[in-house]
Amino acid sequence: MYYMNWKDEICKLFFFLMMIVSFCCLVVGGYCCVKNYTLFLDWNLISLNSFSYLMVILLDFKSLLFMGFVLFISSLVVYYSDSYMMGDMNLVRFIVLVLMFVLSMVFMIISPNLISILLGWDGLGLVSYCLVIYYQNNSSYNAGMLTALSNRIGDVLLLMSIAWILCYGSWNFIYLKTWGEYNLGCSLVLNYVVVMIVIAAFTSSAQIPFSSWLPAAMAAPTPVSALVHSSTLVTAGVYLLIRFGDLVMYYNLSKYLLFIGCLTMFMAGIGANFEYDLKKIIALSTLSQLGLMMSTIGLGYYDLAFFHLLMHALFKALLFLCAGVIIHGVWDCQDIRVMGGIVNQMPLVSLCFMTSNLALCGMPFLSGYYSSDLILELSLMGNYNLLIFIMFFLSVGLTVCYTFRLIYYVMVCEFNFSSLHCLGDENYSFIFPMLMLMVMSVVGGSLMSWLMLMTPSLICMDYGLKMLTIIISFMGGWLGFELCNFNYYGSMTYNNQYVVSFLGSMWFMPFVSTYMLIYIPLYGGFKMFRENDHGWSEEVGGQGLFKFMMNLSNLNQEIQNNVFKLYLLGFILWFFILYMIV
Repeated sequence: MYYMNWKDEICKLFFFLMMIVSFCCLVVGGYCCVKNYTLFLDWNLISLNSFSYLMVILLDFKSLLFMGFVLFISSLVVYYSDSYMMGDMNLVRFIVLVLMFVLSMVFMIISPNLISILLGWDGLGLVSYCLVIYYQNNSSYNAGMLTALSNRIGDVLLLMSIAWILCYGSWNFIYLKTWGEYNLGCSLVLNYVVVMIVIAAFTSSAQIPFSSWLPAAMAAPTPVSALVHSSTLVTAGVYLLIRFGDLVMYYNLSKYLLFIGCLTMFMAGIGANFEYDLKKIIALSTLSQLGLMMSTIGLGYYDLAFFHLLMHALFKALLFLCAGVIIHGVWDCQDIRVMGGIVNQMPLVSLCFMTSNLALCGMPFLSGYYSSDLILELSLMGNYNLLIFIMFFLSVGLTVCYTFRLIYYVMVCEFNFSSLHCLGDENYSFIFPMLMLMVMSVVGGSLMSWLMLMTPSLICMDYGLKMLTIIISFMGGWLGFELCNFNYYGSMTYNNQYVVSFLGSMWFMPFVSTYMLIYIPLYGGFKMFRENDHGWSEEVGGQGLFKFMMNLSNLNQEIQNNVFKLYLLGFILWFFILYMIV
């Protein structure tokens, strides 16, 4: 009984601890933002001859605000897990893994040193694997392996970057731009270093072609999904590129970021409209928003990308927590077609769910509006080609489309599940974190915009361009309601079903990332095993030598047998000759 009480209290203990630390980080981060104040802390860990390894901690408004948001969301997720993981026998292990995950993210946020960033990055990858395979079954194992191996690519590239800039005396990214500007040879090297860091960020933030692991990571418990998809693992790559933003622009990599981000956003938006799994729809919406952040970095608006990163963390964590309560109420069923009429049984959860979805769509004066609307209007002022423009705004329309489709299936349709269910919103451990996040999703955007965007942006454009975002949003919402009554496969011809299958499976990205990549090595290994191990190597090697020795032994035995016969024949002839002589 004492052990059970201790397990109940561990969630509340870490909730209060992280909430206090997050409040302090937010207050100090706001002060640093207003005063433009930055603090460096150097700790000399190793001194060997002329080499010194310094543990550097960078505390500016970005690191403090992001760390505050990470700890704030993590504290609410831990409090939420107290009830969500109630029936789990290993709750303490789960909470410890979550805390290790958060500490790895914090370690990466506050460090400007590539070595320390790699340690935090590796911690995120390792603990994320442990969390994805938390439910020990084949599906979780496959998803965990895909997640781990996809992020290992980023680890290798970061290691190569560290090795490449070792000869320049420091691993701090603060000095990299200065080296590139005043040393041409160093500039050529740093060009490759920045390219590797950009690709490493793509692996963590699941950009094309590394997108398949993000929906697969939904095998983890829902509180972990809320943490991973809001403020930790998937945002690590975006945060890293925000820190390296000047170098990305300096080496002309921004156009590639813009194109890959738009392509990822477009692919995820289409895929979410063909998906029926609740958690995968939210995961694809995360992928779409990550593409928006990457595109914003490609446009050159790093502070705006960071602002949207913070706002997205709030409403995406709220969306996952609401989805977890709904899934919990319908006995772990995640198909949105069996849900419906949730607003009648769970009014508070429906209120939070609706708020998070509207914030995702950029509803005016919610948190998502202050960042996404400004990004769209600033993108209209840029000098970009028609393809980027079309993909950018089509992706916005698709975001509104799958959001309203999700709202219709979950809240408006008739309830199609069994009458035996446990829908309800009386659990305080569920409601309190969601209400906290809902309040922040409503007022957080205005508060952070007043803090971070104190200098207004003057945007001058045509009236038609000004109304373009609103028109596309309304068209996307209307299309979302229409898609709810449209049978994709029943209304398609046989050939067009291949197109629907292609669009609904993330452009075959999971197949390309798993089976297609491993098919050639596996088939080649099978052929080599059959032809070499069971073929020539056996004939020439062990089995061939064995057969040769056996044949040689049999021949020798035959010879010996024949020689014995000759001896016997000679003996008889000798006696016959002696008999004839006598």
